[in-house]
Amino acid sequence: MEDCHKLKPVTAAHKFIDYYFPDCDGALLAGSVVRGEATETSDLDIIVFDETVESSYRESLINSGWRIEVFVHNLDSYQDFFCSDYKRARPSLPRMVSEGVVLRDTGILDSIRNEANQLLAEGPEEWSSETIDTKRYFITDALDDFIGCNNRSEAIFIAGTLAELVSEFVLRTNKRWIGASKWIIRSLRDYDKNFAEQFAEAFDEFYKNDDKTDVIRIVDRVLDPYGGRLFEGFLIGKK
Repeated sequence: MEDCHKLKPVTAAHKFIDYYFPDCDGALLAGSVVRGEATETSDLDIIVFDETVESSYRESLINSGWRIEVFVHNLDSYQDFFCSDYKRARPSLPRMVSEGVVLRDTGILDSIRNEANQLLAEGPEEWSSETIDTKRYFITDALDDFIGCNNRSEAIFIAGTLAELVSEFVLRTNKRWIGASKWIIRSLRDYDKNFAEQFAEAFDEFYKNDDKTDVIRIVDRVLDPYGGRLFEGFLIGKK
């Protein structure tokens, strides 16, 4: 079942549910089309709750001219994903459930949404001092590599690693959710728009002009409240 041209997102999502999951207990349309951030390559993220499904699964397909990612759960399996997302501090499913537009509901979505909203409001588990020190050490290691690197190609990839480590550190030490790929900068903006702009500009300056100054400065600024760079005295695994 595939149309030759795109329908409106909500219309396409309703049509998809009517055809593939006509007896489901609940369904939501989430993702960039709901947030008003859709691009030419955006797909439809659809979450389905169906008590007859034995186990959760994810499937990709094309329907009504749209690429569709469908995430299917029974009325228990989604809780395992909520728990997993909480532990890794990336609330993918809770966020989709919270923001989603209702496509179908037999009366089960309010409670699931309340669980998602409560988890999102709570934020991720607070880092221990040991975890903070470990993260400081690995940021220091990446920063030293970055500072000392004279090979432009290698420095580009070191910078990417450093950006991920530092963004994670900023967000987790402030008990905020993290993200991957485009959600790194989105998560930083949710935390502090000014810092996110400075962070992006620092790495942009390196990528454009091979100038490491602002990257080094912003990394040190992030680490300073926690004791700065860490190498000497760091210990892990010794009994």
